[in-house]
Amino acid sequence: MLSLIGLVTSCDRVGDGDVSDDQGGTSTQEMAGDWYVKFTVDGQDVYNFGYTLLTTYNTAANNGQEMWIDDHDNTYEYKVKTPINYSTKTFSGANLQNQSYDVAMTITEGKILKGAATTTGGNKSDSIVFKVEFADDPGTIYTVGGYKRTGFAEDEH
Repeated sequence: MLSLIGLVTSCDRVGDGDVSDDQGGTSTQEMAGDWYVKFTVDGQDVYNFGYTLLTTYNTAANNGQEMWIDDHDNTYEYKVKTPINYSTKTFSGANLQNQSYDVAMTITEGKILKGAATTTGGNKSDSIVFKVEFADDPGTIYTVGGYKRTGFAEDEH
C-alpha cells in the first residue's frame, strides 16, 4: 500500500511558479498544424495527387507575422515562409523564395477558417485554402485546400 501512495504523490506537479514551468504556445499556434489538402487547377486534380499532407508552422522569429508552409515534396515541392495576419488568420505574399528548389512563388487569398471543414470521415475541422503561382509555371494558378488533420483513422489519407 505504501508503494501505491508513493506512486500517486510522485505524479503531482511540483515547481515554484517559475515561467519555465509554463512553456506556453507559439505566436502562430492557431494557424499551425498538419493538413490534408488537394492541389488543383480550376477545381481539377490535374496531377492525380489526391489528398496530400501539408504542414504549417511557426518560424524561428516567433513574431506572429510569418509562418512556414511545407508540402513535404508531395506536390510541386515547396517549403516557403509567408507573411501572415494572425488576427484574421490570413496569409499571402509575392515573390516568396521556395526553399525546396530555387523558384519564386506568389501566394494569394490564403486563409484558415476555424471549424469550417467537414473531413472525409464526416468530422468537423479547421479549413485551409490558398492560391499559389510558381515562377517556373507562370500563369497557372494552383488552389491548395483542405482540412486540418484530426487524428481520427477515418480522416487519414
